[in-house]
Amino acid sequence: METVTLGRTGERVGELALGCMQMGTRTDEPTSFAILDRFLADGGTFLDTADCYAWWDSPGSFGGESESLLGRWFARTGRRDDVFLATKGSARLNALDGVWGDWEGAAPDSAARNGYVGAGADTLRRALDDSLRRLGTDHVDLYYVHVDDRSTPLEETLEALAGLVAAGKTRHIGWSNVRTWRLERIRQLCERHGWPAPVALQQQHSYLRRRAGLDHASIVDDEQLDYLRAHDDLTLVAYSPVLKGVFDHPERRTGHPVLGPYEGADATARFAVVDEIARETGATPGRIVLAWLLRQEDPALIPLVGPRTYEQYVSSAAATGIELTGEQLKRLGEAGA
Repeated sequence: METVTLGRTGERVGELALGCMQMGTRTDEPTSFAILDRFLADGGTFLDTADCYAWWDSPGSFGGESESLLGRWFARTGRRDDVFLATKGSARLNALDGVWGDWEGAAPDSAARNGYVGAGADTLRRALDDSLRRLGTDHVDLYYVHVDDRSTPLEETLEALAGLVAAGKTRHIGWSNVRTWRLERIRQLCERHGWPAPVALQQQHSYLRRRAGLDHASIVDDEQLDYLRAHDDLTLVAYSPVLKGVFDHPERRTGHPVLGPYEGADATARFAVVDEIARETGATPGRIVLAWLLRQEDPALIPLVGPRTYEQYVSSAAATGIELTGEQLKRLGEAGA
């Protein structure tokens, strides 16, 4: 696995990030440890988790299972210093009443979507301390605001994050699930006050393009891509790059909830080209998508994969060895309705 630079930090991180969301819940401890061991053996370094992972898979829990598992893995292996560790705060729930059921199908105004603790100063300070305790470390390398909180003044959030950096509890900050105009406001405030600015933006991004007219703060749109091209100090970390396996499982391409933001003629055309190049190369469509994302430079990005099984990890990691020709990359880039 190659390494890439994170923003303008000088940090070199693995070109493929490993999402640990399911570790400790859907993915049991032995399997999780095996994935982590293999990831590092493959040259990977970038681990991603959050303090809320994964309450929806553990009835009665507010989350923390993933961070706790990573803490046990660090204690077992002693490899904390061999990874670039990212976690997130602000998206734990205030209460569990009324949040159970179909998480992906939850209405935008449901308790599950709007009951977050938020990004207040005291909340973030407590949250990171709790994360560090579960992780068994004195610092993380990157700390994200997981869900943009418009009810808290940005000045309060940014000053608190600056304090966490100054205290050595995180080396860098990032943001997730956020509009482009908010990113610019954050940048201006950081410049004005001398606070550390975000170096990573974690958003949903794949080979498929969001459909026209979609109102969705978490999926990258054309304006956000343009913003990233103009600000290379901010690296896109692309979560859900293979969209829950829809590329490798054609039966999921119709009616699957994850496809709602993408469905239409453009998605159909792009699926067809991915399938075509998969046949040419002998690789799976999902690997072709990851290989294409790994080659993107304008803007550069880091795909974040979240395997549930060891086999899923091995399949995703194989994408780093796929060499797409210039002609294939051109076809992929130009495909669409």
